[in-house]
Amino acid sequence: ITAGHRGGGHKRLYRKIDFRRNKKDISGRIVTIEYDPNRNAYICLIHYGDGEKRYILHPRGAIIGDTIVSGTEVPISMGNALPL
Repeated sequence: ITAGHRGGGHKRLYRKIDFRRNKKDISGRIVTIEYDPNRNAYICLIHYGDGEKRYILHPRGAIIGDTIVSGTEVPISMGNALPL
């Protein structure tokens, strides 16, 4: 049995998120903040100093233009990633 005009939903673009944050000691700048319908969350597009672009989950309070860094000796601030 089929029903016309039912189901399907809205088309979605899948965005790969960088959960590992393994770009050590390379600063990146938040360029855009977008809503991700696949996760029901906000994500940020980061442009790193070496030219690479990655998505991360949006840290609450971060705005466009903020810089973030990952590594062992980075300061503790919003958006930075340090190892446990």
